[in-house]
Amino acid sequence: MSPGPNIDTSDFYAVEQMLSDSERAMLHSVRDFMTTEVDPIINTHWNAGTFPFEIVPGLRKLGIAGVPYQGHGCAGRSYLLDGMIAMELARTDSSIATFNGVHGGLAMGSIYLCGSDEQRERFLPAMARYEQIGSFGLTEPDVGSGASGGLTTTAERDGDTWTLNGQKKWIGNATFGDLTVIWAKDVADGQVKGFVVDNSSPGFTADKQEHKIALRIVQNALITLDNVRVPEHNRLQGANTFTDTAEVLRLTRAGVAWMAVGCARGAYENALRYACSREQFGRPIGGFQLVQDLLVRMLGNITSSLALCARLSQLQDQGHAEDRHSSLAKAFCTVRMRETVGWARELMGGNGILLEHNVGRFVADAEAIYSYEGTREMNTLIVGRSLTGQSAFV
Repeated sequence: MSPGPNIDTSDFYAVEQMLSDSERAMLHSVRDFMTTEVDPIINTHWNAGTFPFEIVPGLRKLGIAGVPYQGHGCAGRSYLLDGMIAMELARTDSSIATFNGVHGGLAMGSIYLCGSDEQRERFLPAMARYEQIGSFGLTEPDVGSGASGGLTTTAERDGDTWTLNGQKKWIGNATFGDLTVIWAKDVADGQVKGFVVDNSSPGFTADKQEHKIALRIVQNALITLDNVRVPEHNRLQGANTFTDTAEVLRLTRAGVAWMAVGCARGAYENALRYACSREQFGRPIGGFQLVQDLLVRMLGNITSSLALCARLSQLQDQGHAEDRHSSLAKAFCTVRMRETVGWARELMGGNGILLEHNVGRFVADAEAIYSYEGTREMNTLIVGRSLTGQSAFV
């Protein structure tokens, strides 16, 4: 009888060994939680398009929101650990990784990077405990990649109060969250500024976006801001231009690259299990040359992407990471992810589109990861500008 599949080979070059013992223990606790608490229920929620609120207490105990931030109730661990946790979440389900990335990365990251010390202490400890869930409102119905200069949401100051008007689209967590970081153009100086908005504010509405074919568990909202009043003490004091917004995106774009690796790993591991158990012509299909070729192609994509992300996280920990580094990782890893999940589906044949085999979910979710946090094309132009010294942006 042939041995079962060695799933540990999805970390073929043992990148996990770069973590300290305590970091590895934390990563393994995330893995155990996702395997025992999330994996058994995730397909039901994905199929229904609902969020599994029952797992939030478990996430709270893991303490993984805002892992790399220092102080203010956050863990203060390495960016490498933070990235590997993002990968571990996505390895079971990309939607859960996205939920945590929006909350702990985009929302908490905006406050951590652009807020005052008082704002960090006021918001971050509760967010680190998942007692307040955050969202990030940048994208608009007609403004995606052009957000740097084309935001139509406005902010107008009157004394110690700002009035916000406009719409935001694709805002994860906003249908049930507590606060949203809204980016709006100041009508006085035309610069982009950030505001921490209470979701219960008069004039703030968040309508769930329906009929998605990807990341169905993520509760995306179309936010409408109708004369929403925000006090000056909720304006992020360090966010005065889009350049400050870009600092947050640089941080979280690296996390999306890690999620892409996790999505690819999840698809590969499910395909490997299938190949070792599915029999045709009297033996497991894992013993056929063409199937092994697909598995090795998938593993090659995962391994190269994982190594790239690990080095990017090292640069972050050293304070040397730049936009071009995050952009290359996001562009490269999402392309390799898309390729990998397709091969996993191909290996399974028709069974690959059945939710019970999981790979179909990874295939669908990969489409969203491929596009959000900067499309491949936009990230390519960021890297291309660094190579040639010439901007090809329109």
